[in-house]
Amino acid sequence: MIRLITPITAAALLAACAAGPSGPVASAQLAATKGNATSGQVQFSQKGDKVLVTGEVRGLKPNAEHGFHVHDKGDCSSGDGMSTGGHFNPDGKAHGAHHQAEHHVGDLPSLKADAAGVARFSFELDTLSVGSGKADVVGRGLIVHRDPDDYKTQPTGNSGPRLACGVITRG
Repeated sequence: MIRLITPITAAALLAACAAGPSGPVASAQLAATKGNATSGQVQFSQKGDKVLVTGEVRGLKPNAEHGFHVHDKGDCSSGDGMSTGGHFNPDGKAHGAHHQAEHHVGDLPSLKADAAGVARFSFELDTLSVGSGKADVVGRGLIVHRDPDDYKTQPTGNSGPRLACGVITRG
């Protein structure tokens, strides 16, 4: 028996395929550092030459911006997040805003918390990768900072203490 796919069914199938990741996926569970209450979940999905970063972080200062960075080491054992080292920077560039030519691979857009202290976000970057290459975030640390990133102060952006820490893992 031969079945024909109607145009509507074909469109639905194509939409379902387009909605899913086209490449590897990684995620990080953010846990509060000592004395803090910030936590969250972040997903990194490779989509062609870009990475879609989505997630939700809770326990932030309401109506405030918070620095958000991929750090060099996937190690949250210190309790204060300092065991993750500095920002992930395989190209040896100066710190800067994620949309400027000069910035660390780990320089992400700051998180913006709502009135309840929750930041929900979705953005694409072409400087990261998931699962391969020198810009691969798998195995790196992910940090949420107390203060906004000023995108100028070297090498950290003057984002203040680390509120939450997670390790980016594949899958």
